[in-house]
Amino acid sequence: MTPADLSLTVLHAVRRAVDDGALRVDVPPTVKVERARPGGVGDYASNVALTLARSAGRAALDVAGILEERLRDTPGLQAVAITGPGFLNFTLRPDADAGGELVRAVREAGGAYGSGTALAGLTVRFADLTESRALLVTETVVRLLRSQGADAAFRRDEGMRDEGTQGEGTQGEGRGEPVVTPSLRQPPTPHPHERIHVHPGAYDPRTLGVDAARWALLRAAPQDRPLDGPPLLVQHERNSLFRVRYAHSRVRRLLVNAAQLGFEPAYETPVHAPELLGVLGDHPVALLTAARHRAPDRVARHLEAIADALLAFQHTVLPLGDEKPSAAHRSRLALAEAAGTVLAGGLSVLGISAPERI
Repeated sequence: MTPADLSLTVLHAVRRAVDDGALRVDVPPTVKVERARPGGVGDYASNVALTLARSAGRAALDVAGILEERLRDTPGLQAVAITGPGFLNFTLRPDADAGGELVRAVREAGGAYGSGTALAGLTVRFADLTESRALLVTETVVRLLRSQGADAAFRRDEGMRDEGTQGEGTQGEGRGEPVVTPSLRQPPTPHPHERIHVHPGAYDPRTLGVDAARWALLRAAPQDRPLDGPPLLVQHERNSLFRVRYAHSRVRRLLVNAAQLGFEPAYETPVHAPELLGVLGDHPVALLTAARHRAPDRVARHLEAIADALLAFQHTVLPLGDEKPSAAHRSRLALAEAAGTVLAGGLSVLGISAPERI
């Protein structure tokens, strides 16, 4: 992990703390890290907690503790320590390659990368709904909550089980209303019924198609007006849905082109792609935060960030001219493939398809 990589890693931790509601500050454009000075520990240090403390209205040690929690399991970091009034100190793992660990994690989990058990033991019941956008948002939130281990359902589904949590058994591969089947469990103990406050909006798959109709209602924050539908049908970089789906299709094309050149993805050597590695590493936290805040728009915005980083990176993947495929190309292709897998999984959470070609 280079100092630039470490700086981005700490910046991502600040963003996660703000998204989680643990810190109320403006996210700085950059975070400075430098070699640890006498009195510090480890390889590098940052005073970011001290610089954020005043605007956060908290002690620098408290801010440092919040950030340390979000950094302690970062691939490539052996240890994170707090010294003095609130300096963060970092010890790098020798010969650590965060990219290799991340690619392996995505390959092992597939489209379920980012799922976890952080909300295990939480039971959430949502009230009956009739308005189309409220129904769509709540159905997606239920899927998000279940992906993090929570027991979540609509009120009408109590004693029933939505088998579409992982994208199976739902109408249109998770893109319609949940399909429920009788549960063999005893009816759960009654819980207060939540209601997500949503700005009304019409679900219009006949005009827009399922994918654009869902993106229009889910990409905007629930309390905001839905996106205008017709622009989502235009294949242009200003169209956020197009960028995300196009990025996924580019990965599929890169894999085809690489096969024609005689090589396959295999992560063999470190890849310098801090932006792409950063947003991919943030994906589990993005899903968890979206579930906690009942905000599918956070997933959509995170997918946009992955797509933008991937589209900036994809030009480096294939050999140019007479260049022969090397370990670097195979490793870059493996990272691109992992990004495509994460994009497809994130779109599936939103009930949106990930096309092979556009």
